[in-house]
Amino acid sequence: MSLGRGAVLAAVLAALSLPALALDRSPRPAPRTEAVILSQVAERFVPVPRPALPLVDTSRAIQAASLPSLRVSPRPTPRGTLKPRPARVQVTRPQGTPSKVGRICGSRQILGRSVPDIAGRLRGCGVRNAVQVVEVEGVRLSTASTMTCEAAEALRRWVDTGVKPAVKRTGGGVAELRVAAHYSCRTRNHKVGAKISEHGKGKAIDISAIMLKDGTAITVLKGWDDRKQGRMLRQMHQAACGPFGTVLGPEADRYHKDHFHFDVARYRSGPYCR
Repeated sequence: MSLGRGAVLAAVLAALSLPALALDRSPRPAPRTEAVILSQVAERFVPVPRPALPLVDTSRAIQAASLPSLRVSPRPTPRGTLKPRPARVQVTRPQGTPSKVGRICGSRQILGRSVPDIAGRLRGCGVRNAVQVVEVEGVRLSTASTMTCEAAEALRRWVDTGVKPAVKRTGGGVAELRVAAHYSCRTRNHKVGAKISEHGKGKAIDISAIMLKDGTAITVLKGWDDRKQGRMLRQMHQAACGPFGTVLGPEADRYHKDHFHFDVARYRSGPYCR
């Protein structure tokens, strides 16, 4: 029995030793020289040529890459949002040019424009701080009339206290004053050697007719002797004494048969009214 176990153990050991013997008996490759090894390695690491890349402006590429991609779309203006107004530019009126029509002479009831000072061609003529009046107390003038503010204020007072009360509602009321003369560098009544007229100083105005809103013309020439119109014209003539220093009408002389002459000359004895 013990002999049988020993035989088995010997057989097992013999079997285990066979692979090792087989490995020892396998053929081994012939040793390679150092030159052969280096040549084979060199063949494996030969660099393969690559195609040339196109030149790129790297500065632009880097700049583009550094900026975020933004998509700008127009936005509608919200309702109720006020758009900014352009800044107002103050324009200075060049010297020697008239201003725009508006309130002048410090009165709401005198409309016109300021004009440059007027130098007269005759000694004693000319107007400083002149204005051109186009309307007084809502009544227009037939032509823009050049005068001083003193004369303009006197004209306004006459229309307010003399013309409108005399006409009242006749013909729908007063619409226009027909101007026969305003500023004019001349002598009195155009006489040679006479004194300079108040017209030449911008202190006078001549009125030849009162125009009503229905188109009726109350003329000084024809209306003075008319029963109805004459009464109104005489009331206007009388009311002018006070606002004006000089008032001349058809009964003054032959030079004033067809118009009223008004000026703001002042006399020690008071207004001169004829």
